[in-house]
Amino acid sequence: MIIAIDGPAGSGKSTVAKLVAKRLNYRYIDTGAMYRAVAWTAQKKGMGLADETAMAQIAGSLDIEFVPSADGQLVLVDGENAMAHLKNETVGRGAATVAAQESVREILVAKQRQIGEAGNVVMDGRDIGTVVFPQADKKFFFIADADERGRRRYEELKSKNPNLDLKIIIEEIRQRDHEDRNRKISPLVMAEDALEVDTTGLSIEEVTNHVLKNINNL
Repeated sequence: MIIAIDGPAGSGKSTVAKLVAKRLNYRYIDTGAMYRAVAWTAQKKGMGLADETAMAQIAGSLDIEFVPSADGQLVLVDGENAMAHLKNETVGRGAATVAAQESVREILVAKQRQIGEAGNVVMDGRDIGTVVFPQADKKFFFIADADERGRRRYEELKSKNPNLDLKIIIEEIRQRDHEDRNRKISPLVMAEDALEVDTTGLSIEEVTNHVLKNINNL
């Protein structure tokens, strides 16, 4: 099967997708990491992220590999373990910029389809069920209150940056929501045949079990 999990930042989709893939012995693919890899590579080279032609060239040339690990997954970018770099907030903001570029999305969507076409995959992102795999066997769309999503992101990042401001994190979440939902290319919308899952107030285990129960009822 192909299982698509979409949703806004901080909704829990990546964490749950990783656990669902592990329980099913499927491959887990974090498509957001691919956009982050483009932004990270460009930032390392001192390139302007607004240059869509240059970003598309990077997207086309990068070798992005997803490798199962004890923690769930490693992302190798041109053979380098890039996990620590891809979680950087500056890289995350850069990813939002390149993700809005049509030529970059076309290249990465093609790569995502190539990865997932063999099946037995759980793929999360913002347009998996609508654009990448509209024929996915199961589609989920996660939502959660913006304040809670901000608190989740804050808890995730504060150990690395004790000077983080929760209010700023929440505002960044809201801004990313606005950008994702209003971009011209592949905006964040729920597929008509997706199951909406509100993760507000739920534990990771509760959401994971809910998703698995729905998949098993296929």
